[in-house]
Amino acid sequence: MRIFFLLFLATTSLVGQDYFTERYQPFQPSIPSPEAFLEYEIGSQHTRHDQIVAYLRELAAVSDQAEITYYGKTHEGRKLTLLIVSTSENLAELGSIQKQHLDYAQGRLESRPDIPAIINLAYNVHGNEPSSSEAAMLAAYTLVASQDPQIQSFRENAIIFIDPTINPDGRDRHTQWANTYKGSPLVSDPLDAEHNEAWPRGRTNHYWFDLNRDWLLAINPESQGKLNWYHQWYPNVVTDFHEMGTQSTYFFEPMKVNGSKDPIMPKDNYIKLNNLFATYFSQNLDSIGSLYFTKEVFDGTYPGYGSSYPDLQGGLGLLFEQASSRGLKQKTAYGEISFPFTIRNQFVSSLATVQAAVENKALLRDYQKAFFESALTRSKRRKIKAYNFTETDQNRTRAFLDKLIRHRVEVLKTGTHSYSVPTEQPQYRMVQTFFETYDTYRDSVYYDASAWSVANFYNIKYKAALKTPSGTPVALEDLIQLQPLQKSNYAYVVESKDYHIPALTYYLQDQGITVASAFKPFGTKEEGLFSFGSLVIPVAPQKKTAEEVYEILSQAQDQFKIQIQDVSTGFSSSGVDLGSRYIQPLKQPKAVLLIGDGVGSYEAGEVWHLLDTRVGMPITKVHQNDFSQVPLDQYNTLVLVSGNYKWDEKTTEKIKTWVAKGNTIVSQGTATAALIKHKIVQEQLVIQPKDSLKKAIQRPYEEAPENLGREQLGGVFIKGIIDHSHPLGFGYTAKEVSLYKNNLVWLQPSKSEYGTPVVYDKNPHVDGYISKNIREQFLPKAAPVVVSSLGKGRVVLFAENPNFRGTAYGTNRMFLNALFLGSHISVPKLSN
Repeated sequence: MRIFFLLFLATTSLVGQDYFTERYQPFQPSIPSPEAFLEYEIGSQHTRHDQIVAYLRELAAVSDQAEITYYGKTHEGRKLTLLIVSTSENLAELGSIQKQHLDYAQGRLESRPDIPAIINLAYNVHGNEPSSSEAAMLAAYTLVASQDPQIQSFRENAIIFIDPTINPDGRDRHTQWANTYKGSPLVSDPLDAEHNEAWPRGRTNHYWFDLNRDWLLAINPESQGKLNWYHQWYPNVVTDFHEMGTQSTYFFEPMKVNGSKDPIMPKDNYIKLNNLFATYFSQNLDSIGSLYFTKEVFDGTYPGYGSSYPDLQGGLGLLFEQASSRGLKQKTAYGEISFPFTIRNQFVSSLATVQAAVENKALLRDYQKAFFESALTRSKRRKIKAYNFTETDQNRTRAFLDKLIRHRVEVLKTGTHSYSVPTEQPQYRMVQTFFETYDTYRDSVYYDASAWSVANFYNIKYKAALKTPSGTPVALEDLIQLQPLQKSNYAYVVESKDYHIPALTYYLQDQGITVASAFKPFGTKEEGLFSFGSLVIPVAPQKKTAEEVYEILSQAQDQFKIQIQDVSTGFSSSGVDLGSRYIQPLKQPKAVLLIGDGVGSYEAGEVWHLLDTRVGMPITKVHQNDFSQVPLDQYNTLVLVSGNYKWDEKTTEKIKTWVAKGNTIVSQGTATAALIKHKIVQEQLVIQPKDSLKKAIQRPYEEAPENLGREQLGGVFIKGIIDHSHPLGFGYTAKEVSLYKNNLVWLQPSKSEYGTPVVYDKNPHVDGYISKNIREQFLPKAAPVVVSSLGKGRVVLFAENPNFRGTAYGTNRMFLNALFLGSHISVPKLSN
């Protein structure tokens, strides 16, 4: 224990290169250490991503035992980098090794090849958990330059892909902060600015997404690039290094028991392999006196982590969590924790991972082969042979198919608008992840979500089939076929049932084209009925010539992949005519989004990302601290995401006055609760009935976290029923919509019969754990969406988050309808 305290109390003034790497001497003198290259000691400050990449480039330049490659760029243009380390002989045969590795794993090679293990040491997915990227440089240096016999054996028996920074944008945001507030002498007071970043902090990427939730959803370029690389290599082992609260110690797997009743990954993964590797981690951490724990808190139930996705690809994903110094030195219950100490634990675990993988490479390779064989065996035993669905929205369907294909799931086109995903394929477990839903679980408390059936995020209406499908493999580039647009001197119309309608609308408005929306259906003899929300672009009233209108619309059709139709008459064969009062010109949304302290950065980033990357619509982001200075009359829409809003009376009155003038608030989650609390809207929340509150009884204290956690919603799918004739329902085809809920905001339905455009179904459960109390006391009395009038304006209240993690394609449209159609939404009341 005395050794542990001495190491724990180590400060940067006592640390040099030997603190980390002494046991692996000697090193090749021609290869610079990180300290020599950077000209400062590792752990004495935070290293920028460009410096990390520069060091890895230097290693590749001076050694024939390292190569550098790149797998993409971040939103901010930073390179996503991999350093490949092995012997020069192995690197020269990289293509052959890759082929043999894949052929054996995927059953094309019978005899196990005697080739190196494939290891991916991956670091720093959360940018403000910085110790691991520093450890990555030390690991790279040791693996490339050490002449220690054990390290030489690692190079001979492994191809090691070092990904030093999965989230460079977030890392640099945190690095700038920490280095800016670094003190001399160091300040260990937890209240010091160095240890307390400003909003949105460095955990997330450019758009404030948590990239450690994005492996499955594949929304961001960081994840898309990594997945593309991953499926070229299928590594045997993947690390996922993190940090946690300063008062903790160190965590490595095995994890808490998987929450699923019947986990889809083999037991050999989370029992046999985890326990085997744990012996290496414990021995190596014991040798330096570090405390640690296992089997608590963290679970791998959600398949989209960096430590769980590899488990569904025949590899072994490994989570490490280090108590964070959140700066260079910070007080703890054990004394002071230093940045170098946190780095060394991560470094030691990195090399322990390589050791375990090398010494068990045959076991790992056989396990991966058996994994994919078992996928086929399991699928053949199941009655379900496919999941079938029909396209009703070309661009939403294309986005869904894109995600399946990114995970190498086989998809067949079985008709003009129909698709099938066969279950008998190597990626059967990914098929399960996309389509299977559950209502019974081993556990009731989850580190993240209890539901993730991806098809429901996209509101894909699919059916299980008992017959093996036939068809042709889907080719995304040929998926959407458009007819050339014909010029019209009268008008153009666009069917509303496409995900890109809001993007098309904004683009046309930005080009100076007046766009109208149909608030009742209309029909033409040539094209049939156009549904609620279809667009009408008359030619004569525009300020542009008929030729200019045609050119703009032709370009828009190609850009947004939406079929635009020319019409020569305003007379409808059914429904309203094009000159009807139900065909209303739309105002261009001018939106402002509140951000900053107290606002949920995830949800704010999801709104920003949606409008930036899919709609092409700018939104003004204003910090809460500056809200009093904002001239709201310059905007017609205010977006409020979940957060802690403490408005004073003056601010509350300012908001109410602005809405009453005819403007729109769109709120979600706890922002909706805040609007009710501050009486900006006259709506109410569902609360726990007093008569259902039981008298206190004695329960075992140790069970408190589980019992209390049972009443939370980590993330579930609930079935909603949507009114297609309401502006929020424009563009939807099915009456049922899958809603993702991960909060406890329960809205009472509107007192107006027309103010609740979406209700929960009588049998609302789709997927995920929901307690009996929530099912009985809240869901039957609540509504997911309510519209409330205020003067000439309105407030659109979402109880859920319609833009969850950038993947909620099925509910994005409701949110965008609120932005684009808000000024046309009212809440009619029956006269007395």
